[in-house]
Amino acid sequence: MNITATGGAVAEAPQDTAHGHAQGPLYKLVVGAIGIVYGDIGTSPIYAFRETFAGHHTLIPDRLHIYGVLSLIFWSMMIIVTLKYVTIIMRADNKGEGGSLALLALINRTLSGKKKWTSGVILLGVFATALFYGDSMITPAISVLSAVEGLTTVNAGLGPFVVPIAIGILVGLFAIQARGTARVGLLFGPVMVFYFIVLAVLGVMHIMNYPAVITAMFNPMNAVHFFTTDFMRAFVAMGSVVLAVTGAEALYADMGHFGRKPIRISWIYFVLPALLLNYMGQGAMILSADTATALAKVKDPFFYLAPDNLRLPLVLLATAATIIASQAVISGAFSVTQQAIQLGFVPRLRITHTSESAAGQIYIPIINWALMTMVILLVLTFRSSSNLAAAYGIAVTGAMLIDSVLISVVLRQMWNWNRFVVAGLLALFFAVDFTYLSANLLKIPAGGWFPLLVGAIAFTLLTTWAKGRQLMISRMNEASLPMEIFIKSAAPSAARVPGTAVFMTSSASGVPHALLHNLKHNKVLHERVILLTVRIEDVPYVAEEKRLETKDYGSGFYRVLLRYGFMEEVDVPAALAQLKEIGAQCRMMDTSFFLARQTLLASSRPGMAIWREKLFAWMLRNAESAMEFFKLPTNRVVELGSQVEI
Repeated sequence: MNITATGGAVAEAPQDTAHGHAQGPLYKLVVGAIGIVYGDIGTSPIYAFRETFAGHHTLIPDRLHIYGVLSLIFWSMMIIVTLKYVTIIMRADNKGEGGSLALLALINRTLSGKKKWTSGVILLGVFATALFYGDSMITPAISVLSAVEGLTTVNAGLGPFVVPIAIGILVGLFAIQARGTARVGLLFGPVMVFYFIVLAVLGVMHIMNYPAVITAMFNPMNAVHFFTTDFMRAFVAMGSVVLAVTGAEALYADMGHFGRKPIRISWIYFVLPALLLNYMGQGAMILSADTATALAKVKDPFFYLAPDNLRLPLVLLATAATIIASQAVISGAFSVTQQAIQLGFVPRLRITHTSESAAGQIYIPIINWALMTMVILLVLTFRSSSNLAAAYGIAVTGAMLIDSVLISVVLRQMWNWNRFVVAGLLALFFAVDFTYLSANLLKIPAGGWFPLLVGAIAFTLLTTWAKGRQLMISRMNEASLPMEIFIKSAAPSAARVPGTAVFMTSSASGVPHALLHNLKHNKVLHERVILLTVRIEDVPYVAEEKRLETKDYGSGFYRVLLRYGFMEEVDVPAALAQLKEIGAQCRMMDTSFFLARQTLLASSRPGMAIWREKLFAWMLRNAESAMEFFKLPTNRVVELGSQVEI
């Protein structure tokens, strides 16, 4: 399996220092990063501490357990978020872009000659992407539902309205995606900055009543004491403690929007302190209350941090923060899908750009409505954020473990770090990741099966499409005729007509099937024939000077290789207008585009199981037209059908 658009490996993709980071003063980038990157992890205090004590596996809210949980939260944030993601993984950027697919492309490009690494690493990276889709369904559901549930702390009689209100908010959120979020997005940063300030202030208000929680959180011996005193409960609690670091992978995935520096600054100097103060505040509030009050408040400690008269405003602010977090996850699903399409793991889908100035703001209808359907079903099925918490975490911990595997390849095979340093770091990361994943496996019967099921389905679709395309291109190339032979034998006898014919082909060698079919049925060739291959490279952006590569066969035949990065939008007519090595400029009114539409025939030939071949054929039939994807003029396209047996 490979991840180039043409099905062939590239020894070294063209390099380009350009990237798509937002430009502007550092403080603006920091505020923007706070608004987009930290929505998921920033809304964790709403439910993470509560689930640890009042979830499906309750803990007694006494000093032993609260001190132990606070210590686990702090050291998890330091090891997983600060050390693993912010300090190390964010260094592994692919020309400024981050995320599992960008890292996968980077590793594939660098280690393309080491087959023992690439095949297994690619499968792991694809599985991490598949798990992301399960996570992107649960995150909006649990975030919005947990915030709206805060209404019950204002008025217990509002309980029956929680689910309908949450569904209304979610439906509205998905409904506005087609219109874009550029204007609303301007508010994301300031709202989240205010939200984190409120988190910190609420925490400090209660820490003043029980300052001992400060040293308790920073002392790792409290976590050790928790495990040595009550091992089984401590182990089970890890399944809820991990909710405090969900969203850590977003720091890496969103690096392409803001760059490494703004994300690091906002985490270390603003977001991390605010989160720690809030968690300490929740612990201090419970410890400073009498037993009856503590048992009541531990069921929703986040909202009880606020005085009675400010609780409703806190609910509204938390709801706004969860909407922003959900928006970031939805936008992330669009971005990951676009990358997967470009890298050859997902069929072509209809992509709409919602902003003329920001190329990264896109909308994919089928992904939007599929996510909305699943999110609504989750809310209606689980009906509370506590029930959803049982399904949350396993996809995140699985992705974190895969990230550790991928970064281990980077540290040794690409960066050549000292083996003892690498061994120490990996031992720490794998120990933490395995512990969290093991604890979350206990959630499978209570709902953890859902993200695993979604991940398994997504993984099957992604790998089936990638393998199927590889097989299809291979079968087509088997009967391919060398271009030089075709020009000498068939071209001289064919009548030539005015104009330019562009034959889109996935292979950069041989005669395209569409050209053979056109000559067979129409008995003519155009004066100028261009064989065009679009290749998506393993870098996010390709420099303009490396965009086009041409070859002149003579007799009016040209081969053109058009390169794009996996974060770029393909525009064939615009690229052809820049061609200067093929004579007169291509004018769309004199140009015809010929596309081959394959009909697949499942067979018993080795390669894929019959059921996967049929699945691939179904995906191919439902893929977006190449005409739309490549932005070809609709009145200048001719499609020629052919049958391919795989």
